[in-house]
Amino acid sequence: MKYYPVNLDIRNQPCLVVGGGAVGTRKVRTLLDCGAMVTVVSPLASNSLSVLARENRISLKQRPYRASDLEGIFLVIGATDNKDLNRVIHDDARKLGTLCNIADQPDLCNFILPAIIERGDLIIAVSTSGKSPAFARHLRKELEVRFGPEYADFLKLMGIVRKILLEQTHDPETHQRVFESLIEQGLLECIREGDKARIDAMLISVLGPGHGYDRVCERGDDI
Repeated sequence: MKYYPVNLDIRNQPCLVVGGGAVGTRKVRTLLDCGAMVTVVSPLASNSLSVLARENRISLKQRPYRASDLEGIFLVIGATDNKDLNRVIHDDARKLGTLCNIADQPDLCNFILPAIIERGDLIIAVSTSGKSPAFARHLRKELEVRFGPEYADFLKLMGIVRKILLEQTHDPETHQRVFESLIEQGLLECIREGDKARIDAMLISVLGPGHGYDRVCERGDDI
């Protein structure tokens, strides 16, 4: 296995995107979705990036890239069609030990970006190790059909159950058995089918009286 799979927390981390076209815009939106502090450097910028800059959601510097742009940067993405410039970005990042991804040039990356399916807290990443991004996107489309919105609701509910259990006197092994039981009893399928009566019964069986679906969801806002 060439790449070490990892989910990276970039909330409030300073990230740089070099390039203001369609590719750069997509990269910026993904970084923003993950809570990053984004700076874009590019002589030209898409309308979407200009709007984000006016809304103070990104810092936009409409000028050519400089090596000093990497100072204090946690992660940089090169999204230009200039191979020489991409090489410069890569070399500058390597000197500083900065995480670097150059779009469509895996040989200039110390990390690559997978195709992603997101269902709330469920994140499925599909990677072909840079060999065929098109096939990764094809697989993503198949998985988007397979994994529906019920997975987001399921994980949200499981997270609330976990927090409630932590308030009680259960030990970790008991927690594990509870979660396995909920899965084996078909909690996910019940959520998909909207079978609230069965969901209520499952939750009450593990959390006790008064812990039906509606009440548990309300607790999610309090915990």
